[in-house]
Amino acid sequence: MTDDKPMTSSNLYRQSLQLDASRRLFLRQAGVLTAVAGAGAPMALSLLAAGSAAAETANDYKAVVCVFLFGGNDAFNMVLPTDADSWHAYSATRNQAPDSIALLAQGTAPNSSADVGSPVRLGGVLPITPLNAQSRSFALHPLMGSLQTLFNTDKRLAILPNIGPLKMPTTKAQFNNSNHPKPAGLFSHNDQQNVWQSLASEGATLGWGGRMADAVASQNTRSTFTAVSASGNAVWLSGQDVRQYQVSTGGAIRVGADANGRVYGSTDVAAALDRVIRGRPNGHVFETDLSAVSGRAVDAEAFLRTALKPASDSLFSASLQYLNPLTGVAAANGLAQQLQVVARMIEAGARGATGARRQVFFVSLGGFDTHAGQNHTHTDLMARLAHALTYFDTTLGALGLRNNVTTFTASDFGRTFTSNGNGTDHGWGAHQFVMGGAVRGGDLYGRFPTLALKNTRNNHFDGSADQLSNGALLPTTSVDQLGATLGRWFGLSDGQVGDIFPNLSHFNAEVRNLGFMKPLTTA
Repeated sequence: MTDDKPMTSSNLYRQSLQLDASRRLFLRQAGVLTAVAGAGAPMALSLLAAGSAAAETANDYKAVVCVFLFGGNDAFNMVLPTDADSWHAYSATRNQAPDSIALLAQGTAPNSSADVGSPVRLGGVLPITPLNAQSRSFALHPLMGSLQTLFNTDKRLAILPNIGPLKMPTTKAQFNNSNHPKPAGLFSHNDQQNVWQSLASEGATLGWGGRMADAVASQNTRSTFTAVSASGNAVWLSGQDVRQYQVSTGGAIRVGADANGRVYGSTDVAAALDRVIRGRPNGHVFETDLSAVSGRAVDAEAFLRTALKPASDSLFSASLQYLNPLTGVAAANGLAQQLQVVARMIEAGARGATGARRQVFFVSLGGFDTHAGQNHTHTDLMARLAHALTYFDTTLGALGLRNNVTTFTASDFGRTFTSNGNGTDHGWGAHQFVMGGAVRGGDLYGRFPTLALKNTRNNHFDGSADQLSNGALLPTTSVDQLGATLGRWFGLSDGQVGDIFPNLSHFNAEVRNLGFMKPLTTA
């Protein structure tokens, strides 16, 4: 995909604001140094520039990548407990007419003559062997064979069981107590997408990824490229000073002239557009400032256009196509395409081409609101997710940057354990993946929930402390704990972590760091 048309005025203004935030970040840093240095401020500013330049070439690049699964992923069919009691509860609850959504036991051969997408056609779940199996056994979805290898053999994939937004640890009794603090808008798509990304309800303007970026942006000589989205606007990337920079799967979104200095094939049109962007017809202060910021947006795009290696480079040449399980035909994987441009940005950052030593990225995959037709929809989504994560791991390996990048999945919420006949409804807790060379892979981080049978009177699960009505999971691990663990690896201080993740103080000190990242000396 390429971007051959000029950017729209609304997008240009958004990119302008992003660069304005970069300027404000610099001015804030300069102001601090001026206050400290007084008459020696010029020397202090020189030291700031020298320190930033030295950081640019330092072998200390790190990136965090959020893979958001929009719609609410049914994690019950992604990571499964297969011990006898759990498997009995799972099979009995999900084997419901007219379409069973219960996957089949490990070792069951796939039946190619069965209905497309059906559990029978897929065959059995794929066993995994956690280092700390919690006296149970586990498996992945039948189409996640590449992730099975990443978990069992390569040890670059970890699982966070039953994670979700929490104000504080919550029991079932406390959940039913209206006075006990709980996240706002539970079971609502918009609210829970925002809570996952910002730790606040819908309407929040700051995300915890963006706030992490604020904390590290001073290490980047070009803070514009600190927070990057390949999937449109995302509150997760929004900081107080850092604003997300959006790219397309083809790379930088073109603002103004192309590489040949033309717009619509004309150098005259390009020159006219540049005059409009940079012009100050009335000399008004706002117009002057907007003109300067807009001009920098044009310059940033032109800079990034040349800083990135082309997608055709052999470093990024692993296949972007996956085998569609519904058609049996290879097809483009949009999530893999997003991760390809992220890999190109990471490569440029790691070699010092963009002046970014610390970066956060956002990509996404939609379609997880599987109220109906789940066998077809979820099967395809699991194939896409597994392929995209494997593509990214392979590419980072080719770049020699696996240890420098940590990727995690997130979603609005999990889904109900019960089936509505051919799908699932909105839940709360869910299982998530964390991937990278600095990850202590091949293990579970957090207690895997107990699965029970629903009682005969209603859809309550009295036999499990972890399941609410319809078997939805009550999280035992919080988003704050995930973010804090990533933040410490990223280089945040305890004070910064406490500021960004305010709910962390409600959890015991020994579980505030989940432990899925290797010590910094071995990362």
